[in-house]
Amino acid sequence: MENNQPIVAIATPSGMGAIAVLRLSGKAVIDIVNSVFHGKNPLSQQKGYTVHFGAIKDADQVVDEVLVTLFRAPKSFTGEDVVEISCHGSTYIQQRLLHLFIEKGVRMAEPGEFTMRGFFNGKMDLSQAEAVADLIHAESEASAKVALQQMRGGFSKELAGLREQLINFASLIELELDFSEEDVAFADRDQLHQLLDNISAVVRSLSESFRLGNVIKNGIPVAIVGAPNAGKSTLLNALLKEERAIVSDIAGTTRDTIEDEMQLGGLTYRFIDTAGIRETEDTIESIGIKKAYEKIDQAHIVLFLFDSRSSTADVKRDYDDIKGRCTDKILVVLANKSDVQAVEKPDFIQHSFINLSATTGEGIEDIHRALTSAVETNALSNNEVVVTNARHFQNLEQTLEVIIRIKDGLNNGISGDFLAQDVREALRYLGNITGAIEIDRDILGTIFGKFCIGK
Repeated sequence: MENNQPIVAIATPSGMGAIAVLRLSGKAVIDIVNSVFHGKNPLSQQKGYTVHFGAIKDADQVVDEVLVTLFRAPKSFTGEDVVEISCHGSTYIQQRLLHLFIEKGVRMAEPGEFTMRGFFNGKMDLSQAEAVADLIHAESEASAKVALQQMRGGFSKELAGLREQLINFASLIELELDFSEEDVAFADRDQLHQLLDNISAVVRSLSESFRLGNVIKNGIPVAIVGAPNAGKSTLLNALLKEERAIVSDIAGTTRDTIEDEMQLGGLTYRFIDTAGIRETEDTIESIGIKKAYEKIDQAHIVLFLFDSRSSTADVKRDYDDIKGRCTDKILVVLANKSDVQAVEKPDFIQHSFINLSATTGEGIEDIHRALTSAVETNALSNNEVVVTNARHFQNLEQTLEVIIRIKDGLNNGISGDFLAQDVREALRYLGNITGAIEIDRDILGTIFGKFCIGK
């Protein structure tokens, strides 16, 4: 990225619409736009955060009537002069304007380059920049809320506090090293232990929040499993309120997994209808059953469905099989076809139990309640920091490993040189998250390369 070189991109989705927005940033972009803009007053004389109506002309030909919004450095998203042009949404007009500015010496922006410039110009740290992309791609209320909090610096403040505590720790250790010949101890060991306990507790809490953050960001996988003809596909259709899966009285109709999403309580749930689990010699059906077990392993919540008219022995056999695969998952047991025959909860079932009629809809609201209660969302309600990024999680885990090593070093009387080296390593892992240290350009390219062109 050439520093401050003027760049341009279409910031709205591709295709035809009522309006489109072109964004320009960099050196002299206001003058460049002013050279083709014909309005009441020259743009070069106007203040930032102002909007101006006029026409953009190519030579003597009017390309479009537009609204031009000015943002002057450093008070802009990128920290540079920024111009946003709202034009009519014709794809022809959008391309004509792009070509006009390219002819004026402006180049097309790379993916995420506007946000990258904001990062390099100190408008945001790296974790906030990544939150911008998360907010753009948010598909639920919860994911948007978490991304917005991180974009506003909630996560950054937590990390800044951790880094400050570690720097204080390091300064005490370094001071002791400077006076090592006098055998002076500036750092009270009990206070150091307490400091490390506080740091590790915060890092561990942030790291553990990734379990919630990951499902918020990517959707909560819910596997619907059970014997053939238990009503799994009917249940999927009832939950989605559409005929998503083929329903048939013939056992083994579902040979492959069928997936779809729904919003519930501000969260996205990804339902997976699986092949009926049974002994079979059918090669294709066997592959489907194998996939069903794989989806159980990948799920956060498992809905085990059985026909309420099934024998107790068959239900127990299937339940024991599913239960053994769900030791770290939420398991909800559903007795389907309650409109024909409702049943009492069997003594051997140790999990949540719901009588259900996927055909009439009885019990669907109970399933909704079971799903929403299965995901602990208190952290969202309390506006706590929730980690959603796998890169952040990895660096937090590495930080925690180093903190544990430092604590062991203190307990074993390890020299201050080694302690100081470990503290610097922990600071480096935390700095990787926010970009507080020098970040490899390849890593930055990977992060910002996932952004859309106009962001």
